[in-house]
Amino acid sequence: MTGYPTRIDFATAAEIIRDVAANRMLKAERVPVGRAAGRVLAEDINAPLSLPPFDNSRMDGFAFAHASLAQNEATTLRLAGEQFAGRLQDIHVGTGECIRITTGAPLPAGTDTVAMKEACVEADGQVRVPAGLPRGNDVRRAGEDVVAGTHVLSEGQWLTPARVSLAAALGIASLAVTQRPTVAVFTTGDELVEPGLPLAPGQIYNSNRELLMGLLRAEGLEPTAWPTLPDDPERMTTLLTDAAAAFDVVITCGGVSAGEKDHLPGLLAAHGRTHFWKVRMKPGMPVLFGEMDRALFLGLPGNPVSVLATFMTLGRGLLDGLQRRREPRPQWKAVLGAPWRKTHERLEFLRGWLDSASDGRLQVVPNTADASHQLRAAADSNALIVLPEGVRDYRTGDVVDVIAC
Repeated sequence: MTGYPTRIDFATAAEIIRDVAANRMLKAERVPVGRAAGRVLAEDINAPLSLPPFDNSRMDGFAFAHASLAQNEATTLRLAGEQFAGRLQDIHVGTGECIRITTGAPLPAGTDTVAMKEACVEADGQVRVPAGLPRGNDVRRAGEDVVAGTHVLSEGQWLTPARVSLAAALGIASLAVTQRPTVAVFTTGDELVEPGLPLAPGQIYNSNRELLMGLLRAEGLEPTAWPTLPDDPERMTTLLTDAAAAFDVVITCGGVSAGEKDHLPGLLAAHGRTHFWKVRMKPGMPVLFGEMDRALFLGLPGNPVSVLATFMTLGRGLLDGLQRRREPRPQWKAVLGAPWRKTHERLEFLRGWLDSASDGRLQVVPNTADASHQLRAAADSNALIVLPEGVRDYRTGDVVDVIAC
């Protein structure tokens, strides 16, 4: 008996990670709006003003009172001044008059309609306005985008550039966001050599570090790469306990299976707490999750495609939970562009290429190189195809879930 769940289904593993992260959520901090993109919002936002805050022109042209226009023919109006974008001028436009106006400029008193410049003829202080313009033509009304007091942004939302721009448009100078987790990254194994150094027989280059560091940076984080863990349990323990005392999350690659040199499951059980070990997924079954000191510990398998799949599906869930992200990650449905025979029972995350088909539907083509060590297949793919538990033959045209990489 291990005392912790093992060989569990993927949904249970994801739920455990969510529950643990929910009890370890990071604190909020306030940052300038210009530094908020890519963070998770930690407060609800109600609009302090309307957008637009005033009636304004949608075009460069001429503003006037609609009542000044003839009913069925062009009208000639006297040009009485100008209003550019910026501070509202002290102008009142009378009947039979118009003013020159630019895009975004506030409508002066006495005006309610705009005619675009290209549709008018200006000569000798007179402007000929075409017939048939409706009242309010080319006018953007105050509050037509956002009404003051309405709810516009929610706690737990990912702050995209457009959402940050909305906050700035509302005059909000700073936003409460969840702190970013600090992450220590370890790769393991005496066989690893850093790129650029010569290889001895039996050695391989350390590719997992760059894979994991890149995945974490793509999440907006600033991970710290630690030295490679040797296949020595005492030295492993020293490095891991040092990191666990200083970081929010420790992520390792390799050393989590059941081989003679896979020390991490035993070390975590001895010096921390294990929440689960082994998930019925392919690739990545021996993934290990627990905690040590102040850090949550995520042990990923050593094969590079396993690192990719476990981080994309479980690692990102852990980071989202710590940062209070409540929006689900996008997951698409697409038709298979080629048949696939699934010969095992585990949930599978198969590499593939996601694109639009000639009929406009999303289509994903599986990569036939499906072994967990085949990094080229991952490099040639832009999606993970989600194939549920159970043996099954998939046909071209079957609809599957897809996670974009």
